[in-house]
Amino acid sequence: MISQKTSGEPVAAHLRQIVGNVGIVQVLLLLLAGGILWLVVDYARMLLLRRKMPPGPFPYPIIGNTFQLPDKKPWIYFETLAKTYNSPIITFWIGRNPTIWVNDAPTASDLLDKRAATFSSRPHMVVFGDLAFGQNSLVTMYYGDRFRVHRKLSHMGFGLQRVREYQGLQSDENKVVLKDLLTDGENYVSHFERYAASVVSIIGYGRRIRNTTDPIITEVIALMQRAAEHNVPGKSFPMLLETFPILAKFPRWAPWMRRFRQPRAKNFFFALAEEAANDGDKDCYSKKLFEQGPKYNLSEMELSTLSGNLFGAGSDTSSSTLITFVLACCAFPEALPKAWEELDRVVGPHRSPDFDDEANLVYVKAFVKEVFRWRSVAIIGGQPHAPIQDEIYKGWLIPKNTWVQGNVWAIHRNEREFPDPDRFDPERYLKDGANSRPFPNERGYMTFGWGRRVCAGQALAEQGTFISIARMLWAFKIRKALDKSGKEIPVDIFDYTDGLNIRPNPFKCRIAPRGEEIRKTIEREGKQAEENLSIYNGETKYRITTYRAEE
Repeated sequence: MISQKTSGEPVAAHLRQIVGNVGIVQVLLLLLAGGILWLVVDYARMLLLRRKMPPGPFPYPIIGNTFQLPDKKPWIYFETLAKTYNSPIITFWIGRNPTIWVNDAPTASDLLDKRAATFSSRPHMVVFGDLAFGQNSLVTMYYGDRFRVHRKLSHMGFGLQRVREYQGLQSDENKVVLKDLLTDGENYVSHFERYAASVVSIIGYGRRIRNTTDPIITEVIALMQRAAEHNVPGKSFPMLLETFPILAKFPRWAPWMRRFRQPRAKNFFFALAEEAANDGDKDCYSKKLFEQGPKYNLSEMELSTLSGNLFGAGSDTSSSTLITFVLACCAFPEALPKAWEELDRVVGPHRSPDFDDEANLVYVKAFVKEVFRWRSVAIIGGQPHAPIQDEIYKGWLIPKNTWVQGNVWAIHRNEREFPDPDRFDPERYLKDGANSRPFPNERGYMTFGWGRRVCAGQALAEQGTFISIARMLWAFKIRKALDKSGKEIPVDIFDYTDGLNIRPNPFKCRIAPRGEEIRKTIEREGKQAEENLSIYNGETKYRITTYRAEE
């Protein structure tokens, strides 16, 4: 009996193993069948939805059209798709989700301006939403009560009515730039960055940026430029997480998640704002935010983003616009003599232009508009919009929460509104200009976005750009650089960076005063401006490379 029981145990164990294996196989087969069924149903959903939406390339299951994206400058690709499908509005699938790309001005106006009540929200964003500041930042916030609070607080700092108070400091900082360019024109980019960052630093924190090595420039602007480089639709990390959002659920030690640590900018901008708010001598935006904080129950993260958004609204973007201005001067010198004639007639050499001259500087104003149009910095209109409900436009469905992006590159290069679009031509903004055409808005460009999501810093940027360009046109001859043999070095009007906010890649130029009297005026006004601005001189103990004050 004992020997029979012993000999039967291996047989029983073997039978149990077979039964167990059959169970595992059945479970695996069920999972496989379930996965295939889900895939079929989900793909059927995509195809049914595609039939109702604007035209676009045929999507694949799960990946959609993501891997059809070019490696660089996708806005050019979407412009090409609009022409291919003969439609100003197209559908492109990022993974399992459709995105809408708007490629002409009338359509952008119809949807994003005229239907702003519907199209003022944001879609769900993984990279610059869930893994960044989420619903604590006006930039990525869904439309609703909290958005209105943040928008109100932003207008308190740099809204249309408020920015007129900043004309004096913008004017003085710009005079300092002219003085710096007299002796160091080769480093014009650094001087533009210092100027733009200093203006917003004075407004936000009551502290001036006096030199080009200040950490605000060397660290903050560099950080923003790196973020902009990644913030465009793409088929590589980090934007690949928009196609496969499940990958964002992995722990931070996963290789693709290591870059998504707690944003150090949160700690840095809060520290700057708190430092300014506690300085009894400073009347600045940060102080007002801390005063309003208890009323609106603002968190540290919200205080950080509200103060930090100033740099996004007015530093990197403004300096990039001025670099584009220099490129335009080099590439299209024929546009300059009319500006010089107007400035000599209205202003003369013994003072620089000021804001009171604007009404009489008709051609210069057209010149500024053309700078904004010709190569807009926010080339895809900033962050995407999303409708808060299903919308029908010309028979096409735009589902609720769909990613809707305005392709400013295509909008500003449409030959219907802008004949010969790559030519820099200020006269297109003059009433009797040969290339003047109707446009859906009075400004004649869509550089700063649309509707209730228009850039909060638009008025500040337009005001500062006008006085900067008017002054530089008055002050300097800006020309192509010369090589060793004395020949002009060509510039490439298409050689721009690839990020969300574009700027020309580095190029050399010549910047020289237009005359001796003008040179003397630049020096005299620059010295006076530095004295005027000295009340804002100071230092901060904080650095973005650390989370806390330097001990």
